[in-house]
Amino acid sequence: AARRAGRRPRRPVRPERRELRARRRSADGWRGPQDATRAPTIEPPPHSFAAPSARVVVATDAAPGAVGPYSQAVKAGGMLYVSGQVALVPGGPPGLKEGGVGAQTRQCLQNLTAILAAAGSSPAAVVKTTVLLADMGDFGAVNEVYSEFFPASPPARACFAVKALPLGALVEIEAVAVAP
Repeated sequence: AARRAGRRPRRPVRPERRELRARRRSADGWRGPQDATRAPTIEPPPHSFAAPSARVVVATDAAPGAVGPYSQAVKAGGMLYVSGQVALVPGGPPGLKEGGVGAQTRQCLQNLTAILAAAGSSPAAVVKTTVLLADMGDFGAVNEVYSEFFPASPPARACFAVKALPLGALVEIEAVAVAP
């Protein structure tokens, strides 16, 4: 065989080495294409969530309806995904809750709690929230109200300032919770 630039020619693998490599691969659980009929099966760990075969849409009149083509919440894969809530008052006058960012935050969290309750859950099951603010200067006021709803073991959270929110809201909050 012709020698490639700067490389030594490849030596053939002796049969006993080939057998040794195959045994090592078997010990690690990898059998390769030559033994695909006996490939190991992979089972999920016993503590993993069993993924349901369908998703379930959650809706309630105790929280404002969606202002666009989305659901209030969706249960899927053992989790509950709650859409972002702004300070609309369910069954109240049109428009946002008045009273500043503190009042809007409280209304957002009340709407979120109502949707969680409709799904058979509660704020204690929330594992992650995302808070969107029209002005990052409102961070302290939002934290004050937020801590009332999540007093012990609060969920993980991300907080972002955005250019604008739907309907001119000052705050929007979405959540992910473990489904009951």
